[in-house]
Amino acid sequence: MPALSWAKNADDFFKAVKLDDERGMKALLAAGVSPNLVEKERGETGLMLALREDSKKVFTVLLNARGVNLDLRARNGDTALMIASYKGDVPAVKALLDKEAEPNNTGWTALHYAASIGNDEIVQMLLDASAYIDAGSPNNTTPIMMAARAGKILTVKLLLDSGADVTLKNDVGMTAIDLAKKFDHNDIADGLTQRLQKAGKL
Repeated sequence: MPALSWAKNADDFFKAVKLDDERGMKALLAAGVSPNLVEKERGETGLMLALREDSKKVFTVLLNARGVNLDLRARNGDTALMIASYKGDVPAVKALLDKEAEPNNTGWTALHYAASIGNDEIVQMLLDASAYIDAGSPNNTTPIMMAARAGKILTVKLLLDSGADVTLKNDVGMTAIDLAKKFDHNDIADGLTQRLQKAGKL
């Protein structure tokens, strides 16, 4: 495809995403434009941008497009599932998981993001889809550490009850308990400490 033609298609594609132009997107895909085009700024796909822009109709079109790759990663490592999880977009997370989007990858994961905002419905959906509960970020921060740091006590309890390891440490030697204390979430720190004492791990 000539460069000029590709550029026009890309412009039209991302314009359709931002405007939530369902008909325009369907026409572009029917004309052979790839559903996996990547924008230059963040290196995000149309699917990712549709989530950011809350373009629900175009999101559905792209989700169901032939040849769409749900697991592409933006320049910062985010996937569509991670963005949906960070935004607390339950229907989008469900739709992506139903299409078998991969919840596990190296680095940050959708479970980290869902835990950090305390969205227990998404946390449970991800766990049900075999998300690794003790996934380590680039600095080995786990989802339960994220929840403890953010003061999300119900999410901490959900992760703990689902088998999260509270004794793990990140690269600076901090556990979930340490992070809870650091950010003044003493109820979480006390609860986790008591759980470890009962289990004979402290």
